[in-house]
Amino acid sequence: MVDTPWWMKVAGADWKHPFGPGSSIEGLEDHPVTHVSWNDAVTFAEWAGGRLPMEAEWEHAARGGVPGAKFPWGEAEPSDEAPLCNIWQGRFPDHNTLADGYFGTAPVDSFKPNPLGLYNMVGNVWEWCADPFRIHSVGVRARKANQAAAAADMKLLKGGSYLCHRSYCYRYRIAARTSASADSSTGHMGFRIVF
Repeated sequence: MVDTPWWMKVAGADWKHPFGPGSSIEGLEDHPVTHVSWNDAVTFAEWAGGRLPMEAEWEHAARGGVPGAKFPWGEAEPSDEAPLCNIWQGRFPDHNTLADGYFGTAPVDSFKPNPLGLYNMVGNVWEWCADPFRIHSVGVRARKANQAAAAADMKLLKGGSYLCHRSYCYRYRIAARTSASADSSTGHMGFRIVF
């Protein structure tokens, strides 16, 4: 049982020092990299000979080839009794029971893979996609929101994170999405590469 703030600024945190100055990635080699902006993720992916996935590619991969699947494992909701991914368990935002065994990120192979053999497609960390963020709707409000997102260079993230809870964001569903500016990074945002 952990009673702690769910969101706090950590000055000096980066991918090599995820908990701020004096911390390191030692012991986290099998965890997803965090504190990487969209700009940095794109640069790294290109350096490695790959790229970030488009939203449609990410969703296809997350569904494991099962059209319309709600989660990578099917339709069953994860629960505290049967954790299927690394999300917040307990009372959000002040009491995480750690039913899945993790506070923060989990090793990348902590939960069963989907039918394509991909691990942690939801939960653990939000994953950058190549797409700019756009609202899939019509009308004046959507057009204005999309113009504002473009002006702010907002990029798309998929998959939810260890901070997601059904009562808060419920974004660990495959169809869920959010956005952040291309230069932002946090301890619950990462990426995967398409080769």
